[in-house]
Amino acid sequence: MTLTAYNQVPIPTFMYGTAWKKEATKELVQLAVASGFTAIDTANQLIHYQEALVGEALQALEKKGIKRNTLFLQTKFTSVDGQDHRTPYDASADLTTQVRQSFDSSLTHLCTEYVDSYVLHGPHQRRGLGEADWEVWAAIEGLYQSGKTKMIGISNVTAGQLTQLCEQANHKPMVVQNRCFAALGWDKEVREICQAHGIIYQGFSLLTANRAVLANPKIHAIAQRLGASSAQIIFRFAMQIGMLPLTGTTSQQHMKEDLQAEQFALSTEEIQRIETIAL
Repeated sequence: MTLTAYNQVPIPTFMYGTAWKKEATKELVQLAVASGFTAIDTANQLIHYQEALVGEALQALEKKGIKRNTLFLQTKFTSVDGQDHRTPYDASADLTTQVRQSFDSSLTHLCTEYVDSYVLHGPHQRRGLGEADWEVWAAIEGLYQSGKTKMIGISNVTAGQLTQLCEQANHKPMVVQNRCFAALGWDKEVREICQAHGIIYQGFSLLTANRAVLANPKIHAIAQRLGASSAQIIFRFAMQIGMLPLTGTTSQQHMKEDLQAEQFALSTEEIQRIETIAL
């Protein structure tokens, strides 16, 4: 199954996230693909990701007959504020150069000539978009126009920032990736903007950011009705409201169970119940 952004590029409906996997990244990416995942998320940010090990996994998969063009690969540009001293670019260079150097470094790490999605890891400021954000976004738009990335997007973005970007950018984002809290209506305001603009909303930390929801008796009751786990219910809910969920599990059993969430169907009433469960 796939979702399609406003630029008509398809993207798988579930994505495997590689943050915090450290030296296990190569093995876990291969395990995720063997389990059925066809979309992989990473970033050129050594504090939290090992992008080069994702590339090693892709090479190992190629030797097993799994071609690069059968996988959806998403990586990110992370500004100096989100890096340690190991920046994948000249930190003293202008921002346009930083984006290009980071992107070229990502292609080298990932052993590929293109990426399917290139994402700005987050704006430089908490409110609004400043000059730095517009310079970075213009550089990312340039990569999209060159054909080196099929989609562009932004992560860790507020509703106000996303509205500004959609109104003023030459190319609005095709994807948005945010940490998704049930207490905020599952990021309802940002999701509604995405829906209005044909942008695919990717939700991360769906389980870890909502532990109380997973333990809620209402979720347990739905899980019992469907013979599913609470995690499967949350992932299925996400899909049915138009979200693309990410999972970062290190368990192959959970990888397979997460993907099986596509086989369930929640009722309209159950979806409404989960949407407001933490409000």
